[in-house]
Amino acid sequence: MSVVSSVVVPYTSYLRVYEPLAAFAEPERSHWARYAERPVLPTAQDELRRSLADLVPTPPVGVPVHESGDAFVAEVDGVVCVCPWRTRLRGWLALEELEGSGGQGGMFPANVLDALLPEVVRGQARADHERWQRRNPDARPWIRTTVWQVPVRWFVLFRDEEREYAAAGGEGGEPVLRYRTPMVEARRRLARGLRTLRENVADGPLVEGLVDVGRWLEEFHPRSLVELDYGGLVHALPAGQLAVDRSAADVAEGLAALGNGDSEGAGEAYARLAERWRAVRDRQFTN
Repeated sequence: MSVVSSVVVPYTSYLRVYEPLAAFAEPERSHWARYAERPVLPTAQDELRRSLADLVPTPPVGVPVHESGDAFVAEVDGVVCVCPWRTRLRGWLALEELEGSGGQGGMFPANVLDALLPEVVRGQARADHERWQRRNPDARPWIRTTVWQVPVRWFVLFRDEEREYAAAGGEGGEPVLRYRTPMVEARRRLARGLRTLRENVADGPLVEGLVDVGRWLEEFHPRSLVELDYGGLVHALPAGQLAVDRSAADVAEGLAALGNGDSEGAGEAYARLAERWRAVRDRQFTN
């Protein structure tokens, strides 16, 4: 077993969009059509292991040299949909978040970041990204990620009845907790949630986050599938807690109460949600 394959899964959650083949221009459409017919397709664990492998060399490879030709595949009402990994693009975007952009501070102090990824590695990645952006000004990722949480704004897109949970039997027998919904429903719920918030509370991070997610969703085909995957977070919570996690239901209940003028009910729903995810985030500081 390699060093990489024995690494514990990072606690990352994912928001993914699967687009129908019709959304892609040739020759990419044909590539994905052939790709989807493969008898064995890579999993999220495979993508993770490949990314971790780049951190083993010295100096580490902060961003892949070549773009991934892989994707996740789903079938929606008989239509094949794909979610390209675009690992290189996501690597550049993650590096921007690590370093901080737009005058905002990064995730780590400069000396810690230098130890993780030397400045010479980051500088080369920035230069590569700038050149690539000039040739691909409209590019966007099909996958968004975050660590040690699922952002509240992501839950706005889903309903409790779309929740899929299995204590085992997912990839490699791992637990799985995810939500899937048609793009049209995700956009409709986001618009309603945004309207409710703007009518009842002052603008803030949640409103700004929903606006950002809404702009991202508008970039995709209207018959796409939207997926929220707890990913590695299933390893941060006991099975009992996962089984009773109804975060999308809490968000929907809170927004409904807010829209009905029931501030107390909205506060109770938000308190349940906040306490649940505070407990998860606190685990990152546990030895």
